[in-house]
Amino acid sequence: MKKQHFSNTLHNLYRKALRHTKYRWIVIFGTLLYLVSPLDISPDVFPVLGWIDDGLVVSLLVTEMSQILAEQIKQKRPLDREAETADAQTIAVEAVTMS
Repeated sequence: MKKQHFSNTLHNLYRKALRHTKYRWIVIFGTLLYLVSPLDISPDVFPVLGWIDDGLVVSLLVTEMSQILAEQIKQKRPLDREAETADAQTIAVEAVTMS
């Protein structure tokens, strides 16, 4: 059985919760609440350490949300292109070479 680090396990749980549409807004709201809350893993009283954990949480949220948005855009694009080509008309052009 493969052993995972605790941080990898938390990251995977966070990712799965964000990708689940039922819990997405709860996770986003919880993340934002964590950022403004004085109760952190590393409090902001310690200047550098407090900022690092907040920065990691923000970067994780932004990364996951941008991936979700990119996937949704990719899924919608082929449908839009198919609709454009279905409505397009073909024009036949006869070409003549002149010497």
